[in-house]
Amino acid sequence: MTEQRYRWKSYQLREHVAIIDGKKSPTKLLVNATYLHSYFRQWLKGNIWINEDRIVYVGERLPDRLEGCEIIDCSGYFLVPGYIEPHTHPFQLYNPHSLAQYASKYGTTTLINDNLFLALQLPKKKAFSFLKKTSALPVTMYWWCRFDGQTELEREEEHFSHANVKEWLEQDSVVQGGELTGWPKLLAGDDLMLHWIQEAKRMKKQIEGHFPGASEKTLTKMVLLGVDCDHEAMTGEEVYRRLLHGYTVSLRYSSIRPDLPTLLEEMKALGIDQYDKLIFTTDGSPPSFYEQGFIDQLIRMALEKEVPLIDAYNMATINVARHYQMEHLHGSITTGRVANINLLREKEDPTPISVLAKGQWVKRDGVCEELNPSILWGEYGIQPLQLSWQLFIDDLQFSMPLGMHMENSVIMKPYSISIDTSREELSVDHDESFLMLVDRNGKWRVNTILKGFATHVRGLVSSYSNTGDIILIGKSKKDMFLAFQRMKEIGGGIVLVEHGKVVYELPLTLNGMMSEEKMEVLIAEEKKLTTLLKQRGYPFVDPIYSLLFLQSTHLPYVRITQRGIYDVMNKIVLFPSIMR
Repeated sequence: MTEQRYRWKSYQLREHVAIIDGKKSPTKLLVNATYLHSYFRQWLKGNIWINEDRIVYVGERLPDRLEGCEIIDCSGYFLVPGYIEPHTHPFQLYNPHSLAQYASKYGTTTLINDNLFLALQLPKKKAFSFLKKTSALPVTMYWWCRFDGQTELEREEEHFSHANVKEWLEQDSVVQGGELTGWPKLLAGDDLMLHWIQEAKRMKKQIEGHFPGASEKTLTKMVLLGVDCDHEAMTGEEVYRRLLHGYTVSLRYSSIRPDLPTLLEEMKALGIDQYDKLIFTTDGSPPSFYEQGFIDQLIRMALEKEVPLIDAYNMATINVARHYQMEHLHGSITTGRVANINLLREKEDPTPISVLAKGQWVKRDGVCEELNPSILWGEYGIQPLQLSWQLFIDDLQFSMPLGMHMENSVIMKPYSISIDTSREELSVDHDESFLMLVDRNGKWRVNTILKGFATHVRGLVSSYSNTGDIILIGKSKKDMFLAFQRMKEIGGGIVLVEHGKVVYELPLTLNGMMSEEKMEVLIAEEKKLTTLLKQRGYPFVDPIYSLLFLQSTHLPYVRITQRGIYDVMNKIVLFPSIMR
């Protein structure tokens, strides 16, 4: 069991009491503080005593002893609890450590993270060891437990066996089951998934849904089966419907669904003026989306849409903590809570000038500190991609009659291929490209045509994908082959080749999925890649999510998966993968 939830041993609790009795000094003292009291819903003035990572007193008193205590005069500041992001995908080119470092810069001091990468890519012992390592960071790291792989996997029963899921749920830093991208299986009678939901409930953990466009009937059934929260409301009416049936609703502002401003406007028109069951999420967006901030961005948007000030802060703090049954630890500046505190210059400006996370300065007067401990990735089997097999030009054969047509960044429909796919190159006069998914172990491949991705991308290869298998897209088989060779040389990543030359590469040396670079570097790199692809005819918003979701069967209508081309609506493999 990790020491995350929580954590103070008996001798530490005695020390905390001894500080109140004047027998010991706190480690930090915030004096003259104007702070948001989440329960009174008022700004109060007082002094905040901190010992290591815990608030041991908030009120008018001052400690009797101050030996070795750091004293901070908070005059001129407004203090709010550290923000909580309840729905993070911490493997979107960045890694959990670099994401936590960057999020804390903007006052988000608690992340609740998707475990899909860990469940699919790491042995269980390594994954649990990684959870323990991240629990030592100043930024608080909680995790989900997935019940499905959000695609059709070759050996899904191994990754998501009853024993594996149960052991994940038992991890102390795991606070929810889900997100339930495989919920249609549940409604179709999957009793094993229902059992996992019941197990999570027995352990006092929440269940998060994934219900885009769900009817009221479906939402009602999912509540009855145990779901507590959903982040897929895309209109004010859908927010209303979820609230009506008792859901906690995550209001989303993400790269592919920047819905928050519209949601708030439509909610206001519907007369929704109670915010206690509402929280915020950025839904694991790619790096460039976070250029202007993190959860602080969403608070600012809420204020611009005339959400009352204290409600806007509560949606990023106490509401989340209450939903996850951890308000004894997070979400407020009150006695006994973890010392996650943001110091603001103005009440209306949620981007902090200084940030305390677990009582440590991660940002002080605008200067950010490095998050320690650093992570030695190799200890967890996370290392540069090493492919022991060769791709051959003969693998690039595209004779399938059915292709995939991109409607937007993430939605794909089937279509009948009418062009000549036996050629070495496709014409730039249309938007059809070769598409291949090949097993990262080299055992199988799926070849088809992708319509709508671009007109002039000659060879793009990505080891970044839902499952870590390799994606090849392009007009030229030769350039696709060369891009693959270069991706292999750099230990995984995204490579763009044109007429035999590499025009862009982003090394992803952590299992071919993540970079060790800082978020600021990745923001610049992703923007460069997006610009290059748009110059070559990519017409949509988010190429990173386009790559990620090519395999994702929680979205309509057809996907390329480990098992072959998959019809999502009818739940059948249309054309199976080919063994190499």
